[in-house]
Amino acid sequence: MSKLKVYKLTGETAGEAQIADELLERKRGNQAVQDVVTAYRAGIRAGTASTKTRAMVSGGGRKPYRQKGTGRARQGSIRSPILRGGGVVFGPHPRDFSKKVNKKVTALAFRRALSEKLAAGAVVVAEGLGETEPKTKALTPLLKAVAGGRSALLLTGESSQNLNRAARNRQKVEVTTAAQATTYQILRYAVIVTDAAGLDVLQQRLSEGVEA
Repeated sequence: MSKLKVYKLTGETAGEAQIADELLERKRGNQAVQDVVTAYRAGIRAGTASTKTRAMVSGGGRKPYRQKGTGRARQGSIRSPILRGGGVVFGPHPRDFSKKVNKKVTALAFRRALSEKLAAGAVVVAEGLGETEPKTKALTPLLKAVAGGRSALLLTGESSQNLNRAARNRQKVEVTTAAQATTYQILRYAVIVTDAAGLDVLQQRLSEGVEA
């Protein structure tokens, strides 16, 4: 059994919670994690960079000067890419960077990432996390005890407006539900803090890939 420390919102320890070792995925999933993180980062790219080709730049319909006799290099348009104000040859254009990842691969990547965090002791349980006061100072004792200045991901079973308000002014802290947490978030933050309901959801997501 993997043991998780349980804390009160005051930062004091309040016991231990357990997760069956059978739920942890430690033998496979490295490539799945790589693929899912790559797809996630690609998906959040805007892809809005845009340049104009010589066909898109206005003007340039008339030949700027005659072909021969001027002593200058021949030119057919003032919007040629070799001239100032001309079009761009191989510039960027709007595109979609998103990548497709199968649901089973996504689930495997999440289980592997969370299993690594659990094995490293980087997942803790906080009693009443979702019922905290909507004040920044309400999380100070807990974060000082479990994170000590490191980044932290706060997970709850249900969305908590109070917790969102308490954490929104804190750096290196993000709040989401256990059901919506992604592999990228699990890997990005040094410490995962969840409440009891969130831990149940995490265990359910871990058990989805365990063969009976």
